Amino acid sequence: MTSSTLDPRTDLPTVVLVHGAFADSSSWNGVIAQLRRDGYPVIAVANPLRSLAGDAEFLRDVLDGVGGPVVLAGHSYGGSVMSEAADGHPQVVALVYVASFLLDEGESTGELAGKYPGNELGSALRPVPVRSPGGQTVDDLYIEQEKFQAIFAADVPADAAALMAVTQRPILGDALADKATKAAWKTIPSWTLVTAEDLAVPAEAQRFMAERASSTVVEVDASHAVTVSRPVAVARLIDEAARATAA
Repeated sequence: MTSSTLDPRTDLPTVVLVHGAFADSSSWNGVIAQLRRDGYPVIAVANPLRSLAGDAEFLRDVLDGVGGPVVLAGHSYGGSVMSEAADGHPQVVALVYVASFLLDEGESTGELAGKYPGNELGSALRPVPVRSPGGQTVDDLYIEQEKFQAIFAADVPADAAALMAVTQRPILGDALADKATKAAWKTIPSWTLVTAEDLAVPAEAQRFMAERASSTVVEVDASHAVTVSRPVAVARLIDEAARATAA
């Protein structure tokens, strides 16, 4: 990957975007378009979705290749990964959690997702046994395609949601159970976009995590797929974080 550097014309930070489970980097396309119009350099990371530690290590390697300050934004499980990866990283100036997880040390993504009622994702997951690099049989988790729009992307047009269902990237079940060992939000300023109509990460859980982290909170009436359905709102919050932490 080519290193990105601070834009010499606008002196803006690089925005690094981290997708979550059942999505890919294209889920940020609308957000990317808005950020680029605003002059931001942007990198959308291909999150491996294999293990919390491994995914965080991969993201940290990407961050190491970025020149200048970084505003790091994560959607859903992407928030778990960025909290782990950004801890102590000198270039990360702000964290933006989008319908996301702000794990504390010792917590797992799956644990926080089920902390409050309203999570309908578990009943829609289909495990597919696969071989791990070590030779063990593990479960890759997919959302059943016929349930994808209702649970993940209720406010996305049906044709677009159908494409998202087909192109979704699975996550290893073990990654959702992995315990966090770091919590970057304890030392880096954070912003949280709470999605009030979310059936995958209930809004009450998002509010709990954001309040615990003393995160700046904005709420929108949106599904879990807010990066697709409300990209301008997402980009606006990222811009707010960048402006608030500008040197």
